[in-house]
Amino acid sequence: MKIIRMNEVEGKKNQRGITVKKLIDHDNTRVMNLTLQPEDHVPHHKVPVDVFFYVVKGKGTIQIGDEKAVVQATDIVLCPPEVEMALWADQGEEFSVLNVKTPNF
Repeated sequence: MKIIRMNEVEGKKNQRGITVKKLIDHDNTRVMNLTLQPEDHVPHHKVPVDVFFYVVKGKGTIQIGDEKAVVQATDIVLCPPEVEMALWADQGEEFSVLNVKTPNF
């Protein structure tokens, strides 16, 4: 059995200043933990695979296609391939999500 202790995985700041932890990375899936501080955002983009977001902590806004919603801890948001997505930490608190891509690309 392999146990990944997310709190023990080292995070790195990406080009947007968002802390990213690579938790799982193999042919079938990629799981990243994104932690946005208040006012951070991930700009609109799309990928060629299925994606879902699991909100680990806090509240924020996720946009999938033309739909935008405020989400909170334990919510899951689905995004099909080639649909634009974006995230905002716009609720005045830290916003942490798992970003799961299947298959990995």
